[in-house]
Amino acid sequence: MATELFFKHGFEAVTVDEIAIAAKVSKMTVFNYFARKEELILDREDDLMLLPFRQALCNRPKDQSPVDALRTLVLEMSHQKHPLCHINNQMVSWWRVIDASPTLKARVREVADEASEGLAIELGGPEPDGPARLAAGMIVLTVRTAREEAIRLIEHGASVKKANAAFLTLIEQGLSAVKQLPSIEAARKTTTSLHQS
Repeated sequence: MATELFFKHGFEAVTVDEIAIAAKVSKMTVFNYFARKEELILDREDDLMLLPFRQALCNRPKDQSPVDALRTLVLEMSHQKHPLCHINNQMVSWWRVIDASPTLKARVREVADEASEGLAIELGGPEPDGPARLAAGMIVLTVRTAREEAIRLIEHGASVKKANAAFLTLIEQGLSAVKQLPSIEAARKTTTSLHQS
């Protein structure tokens, strides 16, 4: 209900009162389930924070590199058409709402910072160093850039299939760049020993 209103009128133009009326509940009921208005559309913050990526790094076999773990995950999620790794027309509309709202754009930036911090910890331990933070930042940037390119292609008339092929190509290019960082192998050894302890 809330998402339909946001799609139609834009996030900033819709009030919580209007959402409550449309849903036939009280404003208090809305806030019982959602602490703030942004959560009504950013209801997949775990994905935006790249939680599946963090889990893949944490749970990977000890002989698998971080980059290979992420490659495997992205391909699986793309095949499953998971919203984090598959762009379609509905996702394009969703991101248009985000991009049109200063409030939502600011929250997405905050979430990206949180995602980078979480990945850095998975790569470098509880107190990640500069190289681990660099790798984590590159992963976050890779996902964002790939998503933005897929959206751009769809908006310019490309098929969903072509857009997602471009998404995967950019993901591969970004992960290949991350793998070239000298810190990645050291990060694998460090986090492997941490997970075993």
